Amino acid sequence: MIGNGLPPYADALGIDIDHDEDGNPVLYFDYSDRVAGRPGFLHGGAMSGLMEMACMAALRAEMERRGETMKLKPVNVQVEFMRGGTEQRTFAMGSVTRAGRRVALVNAECWQDDRAKPIALAQMKILLSPAE
Repeated sequence: MIGNGLPPYADALGIDIDHDEDGNPVLYFDYSDRVAGRPGFLHGGAMSGLMEMACMAALRAEMERRGETMKLKPVNVQVEFMRGGTEQRTFAMGSVTRAGRRVALVNAECWQDDRAKPIALAQMKILLSPAE
């Protein structure tokens, strides 16, 4: 984990925490060559990576609120691209739909200048196991 509590992959994409909203971190990255896809647009993998980090951050925040330490293992991720992301700051936030004893379901949304117009959505299923 790097200084902001995110894994090295987040650092590689330039992902950082913008602010906290209702106990969930809002993550962001700025447009750069490392997240570029076709000319003038974000790469879909970069958007997916941002949403994955947002899901994991939201679930870790939920586990912390519960006082639980769990190992998180992504099992499945489904991403829906709504529109192309352009050359500007991009945000994502995860929200825990369900966190049981063994499996968690977390959704994320990704947006740029207008949160009401998401550019992508994601849903992750994450296997939970006690930390050793």
